[in-house]
Amino acid sequence: MPAATLRPIAVHVQEAAPSRFHWVLTERGSGNAWAEIQRAPAPASTFRQAMADGLLALQALIDDLDIGPRSAAAQAPGQHGPPGRRARQASSDAAPAPLPARRSLFGFGPAT
Repeated sequence: MPAATLRPIAVHVQEAAPSRFHWVLTERGSGNAWAEIQRAPAPASTFRQAMADGLLALQALIDDLDIGPRSAAAQAPGQHGPPGRRARQASSDAAPAPLPARRSLFGFGPAT
């Protein structure tokens, strides 16, 4: 079992205008306040597509999907799954993580 703490990250969709859906990743911090860590660079025309894209963005933050996103601050070398596999820390100032090349379903159908 990994020593690092699982990061509480949520994906949700906002509709800025009719048929303009943006996925948003938020993370719960201290005091249980949620803070935005990443958002869609452009809107999708359907909720389904926005949610699928948001889940792919979440997946892109995670190096090892078997253990999930882990807090880098709590990790010690050798205590986080396979060697060289560490969760990346996201920041609202950082550029959005690239989407993975492999497609996933996540219950919303294939992200196209």
